[in-house]
Amino acid sequence: MIFQRAFMAVWLVAGLVMLFIARDYQAPFSYEPVGPRAYPMLMFGLMSLGLAYLIIRPTPIGDGEDQKPLDASSLRKVVACCAILLGYALTFQPLGFPLSAFITATLCGLLYGGRLMPCALVSLLLAIGLYVLFDRVMEVPLPLGVLEFLEG
Repeated sequence: MIFQRAFMAVWLVAGLVMLFIARDYQAPFSYEPVGPRAYPMLMFGLMSLGLAYLIIRPTPIGDGEDQKPLDASSLRKVVACCAILLGYALTFQPLGFPLSAFITATLCGLLYGGRLMPCALVSLLLAIGLYVLFDRVMEVPLPLGVLEFLEG
């Protein structure tokens, strides 16, 4: 229980630092309805609030029968997931949002035991749905990258 709370405290500090950095974010172009700071500030703010709650809640975090102990295999998955997310950040601009989101979601699904076809199908729907939501509905421009030819 102490290890879990310490782990959450480290992530809370990271979230607060990123929230502080995001508050001064300036984009070279303007997002019309919500501005360039809204999304990162919302994400890091919610993450920080959730982690603060998990740290101070009085209910002890118990190990249930369905919870596996923290072992080398679990740690490898966490490190691999972080590497996949780093790859997402690095490919976001050159590949574009839809393709990088599709690849990231598929790899994360496979990493945690999903089958290829269901992971790929859900990832495709997720990438397209989020692109339409942000780019078309909320008017937050997302890069298309190598799919730029689709924007006619």
